[in-house]
Amino acid sequence: MSHLLITREERVLRLTLNNPDARNPLDEAICHELVAALLDAGKDRTVGCVLLDASGPVFCSGLEMNELLMPNGPELGDVHEELLTFGVHYHKPIVAAVQGAVAGAGIGLIANCHVVLAAQGVQFGLTEIRVGHWPFVAHRAVALAIGERRAVELSLTGRVFGTGDAQQYGLVHEVVPPFELDDRATATARQLANASQETLRRGLDFVQKSREMSWATAGRLAVEYTDRTVRSADLREGIHANREKRKPDWPSLH
Repeated sequence: MSHLLITREERVLRLTLNNPDARNPLDEAICHELVAALLDAGKDRTVGCVLLDASGPVFCSGLEMNELLMPNGPELGDVHEELLTFGVHYHKPIVAAVQGAVAGAGIGLIANCHVVLAAQGVQFGLTEIRVGHWPFVAHRAVALAIGERRAVELSLTGRVFGTGDAQQYGLVHEVVPPFELDDRATATARQLANASQETLRRGLDFVQKSREMSWATAGRLAVEYTDRTVRSADLREGIHANREKRKPDWPSLH
């Protein structure tokens, strides 16, 4: 039985973690399903944005610890590495709607998303240290999202923190009342799904490629990408639409 619901809402692909009785753990099966769904969406030009959410009172409880003790542990680690690093190379926006608590590798999952909205009152924690483990696979994504020093402190202490701290750290971008979460996240996903796809792809590609570059090299890449954008049909349409005070009809959507 699959614990991932996949639904389509026009240009938005919604991926819902749907194992609420077990607190939506990242077991081997759900990791494989998430990776496959993300890869398929990445190749589908009719998908403009991925919306990640969950059912039940917990968004994600992290690793399925019982599986770590099984002989297939290394394979589980491989699929986690693939899942928890997709944000480094993914060229379509991913929005997360966090309705409940997030622990361990679940924090790595949302750290890979480009826009994260959370309901007021949600709690977060890199709590692996409490059972003698360390968030090895999630660490790079979390450190990239909130900074190395903060990621180390949270991993060392295993302390639980709320949405205020999560927003201050940069893990969460917007905190909303629980009853508004789905509407706000869906609206954000639709906005991104119907934006200039050419510009979004180029922008995310620039962010990813320039991350490890020197300032001078990144500057040359910025000039190159700016030149490409200036000559794009989407930019011409965007300028004309702005002058004519109408909604753009992006050529890249067609």
